[in-house]
Amino acid sequence: MTESPRSLNALRASIAAAFPSAVETLIALVRIPSVSWDSFDRAQVEKSASFVEERIRALGIFDEIRTVTEPHAEGPGYGQPAVLARRAPKPGFPTVLLYAHHDVQPPGDAAAWDSEPFEPSERNGRLYGRGAADDKAGVVVHLTALEAVATALGDELNIGLAVFIEGEEEFGSRSFTSILDRHVGLLESDIIIVADSDNRSVDIPSLTVSLRGNVAFSLTVSTLDHASHSGMLGGAVPDAMMAATTLLARLYNDDGSLAIAGLRSHDAPVPDFTKDELIHDSGLKVGVSDIGAGPILSRLWFQPAISITGIDAPSVQNASNTLIPSVTVKISVRIAPGQSAAEAFTHIEQHLRDTVPWGAHLEFGQVDLGNPFLVDTTGSAAALEMDALRDAWGGADPVMVGVGGSIPFVADLVARFPDAQILITGVEDPQSRAHSPNESLSLAVLQRAMLAETLFLVRLNERD
Repeated sequence: MTESPRSLNALRASIAAAFPSAVETLIALVRIPSVSWDSFDRAQVEKSASFVEERIRALGIFDEIRTVTEPHAEGPGYGQPAVLARRAPKPGFPTVLLYAHHDVQPPGDAAAWDSEPFEPSERNGRLYGRGAADDKAGVVVHLTALEAVATALGDELNIGLAVFIEGEEEFGSRSFTSILDRHVGLLESDIIIVADSDNRSVDIPSLTVSLRGNVAFSLTVSTLDHASHSGMLGGAVPDAMMAATTLLARLYNDDGSLAIAGLRSHDAPVPDFTKDELIHDSGLKVGVSDIGAGPILSRLWFQPAISITGIDAPSVQNASNTLIPSVTVKISVRIAPGQSAAEAFTHIEQHLRDTVPWGAHLEFGQVDLGNPFLVDTTGSAAALEMDALRDAWGGADPVMVGVGGSIPFVADLVARFPDAQILITGVEDPQSRAHSPNESLSLAVLQRAMLAETLFLVRLNERD
């Protein structure tokens, strides 16, 4: 008896056969330096979008495909190109929207990479390169799963399919809501799969069910009208570096938790997670203690956190004996589920103004707000996804996890499509180092993620 092309074994074999070509597609995509930040070459993001559109067209299953560039939802200017596609469902069947993003973070310090960031390198079962994990792998998961589904189902492809491959997720998704509003007919769906998150480990698949929100802004601290000789005036007047470092230290309690009144935490149980696991995942150096209070995963998933991610000041090489008149820092805050980003920013700004030393002047700029999100896991789609993950990972039980990072646009999707079920999946693992030098992707996880999405779509298609 011939095995059905829709069986687990047949679909596993189909993905295995397609996998070498899929990896080559990912390598070609990673080679395009599609950094969406304003100071980088926009033409590379456009090239990346064209690459994605071409691959979607090659599938031959969509009724409409378009690449769009829409205005920012707030402020002047236009966003980066996104690729949209839609195939209408047959009567009575749901539509699934597949989301990923083709833009990437800047590479950062080239000297910190063991290989060129935009020349993918395979080592020990992992593919290294900027965007290899976050999130060009998500794009390729969708492309490969769609091809496998089309082959397995043929004329019996009943479910509707929509695709949204964004081009500026790493730069705040500034035109995201404009795209939703202007192209709602292409994107409206019953189930949304966001392929842009983590797995508990290489061997344990995960479904993300909570996300912290984000508040990011620049802060300029000024104390002087002009620079002066530090030997002549140091000790009598504070310079901006002295004021800035003192102010930033006042964001934290002695244990590293936040000292900002009004920032809330979310109360929910978390799995056990040991200090040794934290050291393994983070690279915490010997003798350095962890920070904060409460269970480790509660700190990572359900409590606010602040990082100082950048500073504009003279480099050590260019440092002179000078009192610096102003310093600008970039502050990134993660907000616990249950509190809006706007409310949190109000408390943060007030704290900084209340604790600024010596009357230093403060200027806030480039404010970027994204709300946290809790996923409703009671729907049928979540159960179907958990089964698909289990089968794709060879029987390993999947876990529902929170993520300390942020995907602010998920809240926008819910606002536009309130009845849609949201599934947040991903191909990353604790060693992926997304946004950091030596970002990488486990090729084993990539193949399993492709199979999981294929299983989900095929099984959804066959439901009565």
